[in-house]
Amino acid sequence: MDLTAIASKVAELAVSEPAVAEATAAAASTGHWWPIGAGLAMGLAVLGAGVGIGRIGAAALEGSARQPEVQGKLQGLMILAIAFLEALALMAIIFGAFLIKG
Repeated sequence: MDLTAIASKVAELAVSEPAVAEATAAAASTGHWWPIGAGLAMGLAVLGAGVGIGRIGAAALEGSARQPEVQGKLQGLMILAIAFLEALALMAIIFGAFLIKG
Protein backbone atom coordinates (compact mmCIF):
# COMPACT_ATOMS: atom_id res chain seq x y z
CA MET A 1 0.00 0.00 0.00
CA ASP A 2 1.51 3.30 -1.05
CA LEU A 3 1.29 6.66 0.67
CA THR A 4 -1.42 7.98 -1.67
CA ALA A 5 -3.70 5.05 -0.91
CA ILE A 6 -3.17 5.48 2.81
CA ALA A 7 -3.94 9.21 2.61
CA SER A 8 -7.11 8.63 0.60
CA LYS A 9 -8.29 5.94 3.06
CA VAL A 10 -7.67 8.28 6.02
CA ALA A 11 -9.54 11.08 4.26
CA GLU A 12 -12.41 8.72 3.46
CA LEU A 13 -12.67 7.61 7.08
CA ALA A 14 -12.42 11.18 8.35
CA VAL A 15 -15.46 12.39 6.43
CA SER A 16 -17.61 9.27 6.59
CA GLU A 17 -20.76 9.65 8.66
CA PRO A 18 -20.32 6.53 10.85
CA ALA A 19 -16.89 7.77 11.95
CA VAL A 20 -18.31 11.17 12.84
CA ALA A 21 -21.22 9.55 14.68
CA GLU A 22 -18.84 7.31 16.66
CA ALA A 23 -16.66 10.29 17.60
CA THR A 24 -19.72 12.27 18.68
CA ALA A 25 -21.01 9.37 20.77
CA ALA A 26 -17.60 8.92 22.38
CA ALA A 27 -17.44 12.63 23.21
CA ALA A 28 -20.94 12.55 24.68
CA SER A 29 -20.15 9.55 26.85
CA THR A 30 -17.14 11.29 28.35
CA GLY A 31 -18.86 14.68 28.67
CA HIS A 32 -18.30 14.97 32.41
CA TRP A 33 -14.52 15.27 32.01
CA TRP A 34 -14.40 18.47 29.99
CA PRO A 35 -14.37 20.88 32.97
CA ILE A 36 -11.26 19.12 34.26
CA GLY A 37 -9.66 19.48 30.83
CA ALA A 38 -10.54 23.17 30.72
CA GLY A 39 -9.03 23.68 34.18
CA LEU A 40 -5.87 21.86 33.17
CA ALA A 41 -5.63 23.96 30.01
CA MET A 42 -5.91 27.15 32.07
CA GLY A 43 -3.21 25.93 34.44
CA LEU A 44 -0.88 25.02 31.59
CA ALA A 45 -1.45 28.43 29.96
CA VAL A 46 -0.49 30.21 33.17
CA LEU A 47 2.49 27.90 33.68
CA GLY A 48 3.68 28.60 30.13
CA ALA A 49 3.27 32.32 30.64
CA GLY A 50 5.28 32.17 33.86
CA VAL A 51 8.10 30.29 32.15
CA GLY A 52 8.00 32.73 29.23
CA ILE A 53 8.14 35.77 31.49
CA GLY A 54 11.08 34.25 33.33
CA ARG A 55 12.93 33.65 30.08
CA ILE A 56 12.20 37.19 28.88
CA GLY A 57 13.55 38.61 32.14
CA ALA A 58 16.64 36.43 31.98
CA ALA A 59 17.37 37.42 28.40
CA ALA A 60 16.90 41.12 29.19
CA LEU A 61 19.17 40.87 32.22
CA GLU A 62 21.83 39.08 30.20
CA GLY A 63 21.55 41.64 27.41
CA SER A 64 21.90 44.56 29.78
CA ALA A 65 24.90 42.89 31.42
CA ARG A 66 26.58 42.55 28.02
CA GLN A 67 25.71 46.08 26.86
CA PRO A 68 24.83 48.38 29.73
CA GLU A 69 24.27 51.34 27.41
CA VAL A 70 21.07 49.78 25.96
CA GLN A 71 19.55 48.92 29.33
CA GLY A 72 16.71 51.44 29.03
CA LYS A 73 15.67 50.25 25.59
CA LEU A 74 15.85 46.61 26.70
CA GLN A 75 13.74 47.35 29.74
CA GLY A 76 11.02 48.95 27.64
CA LEU A 77 10.97 46.06 25.20
CA MET A 78 10.94 43.56 28.07
CA ILE A 79 7.94 45.24 29.70
CA LEU A 80 6.11 45.28 26.37
CA ALA A 81 6.81 41.58 25.75
CA ILE A 82 5.72 40.69 29.29
CA ALA A 83 2.49 42.65 28.83
CA PHE A 84 1.66 40.76 25.62
CA LEU A 85 2.44 37.42 27.24
CA GLU A 86 0.39 38.23 30.31
CA ALA A 87 -2.52 39.29 28.09
CA LEU A 88 -2.42 35.89 26.39
CA ALA A 89 -2.43 34.14 29.76
CA LEU A 90 -5.39 36.21 30.95
CA MET A 91 -7.30 35.45 27.76
CA ALA A 92 -6.66 31.73 28.30
CA ILE A 93 -7.99 32.01 31.86
CA ILE A 94 -11.09 33.88 30.71
CA PHE A 95 -11.82 31.44 27.88
CA GLY A 96 -11.28 28.51 30.24
CA ALA A 97 -13.64 30.04 32.77
CA PHE A 98 -16.29 30.45 30.07
CA LEU A 99 -15.80 26.81 29.09
CA ILE A 100 -16.19 25.63 32.65
CA LYS A 101 -19.21 27.86 33.25
CA GLY A 102 -20.85 26.42 30.14
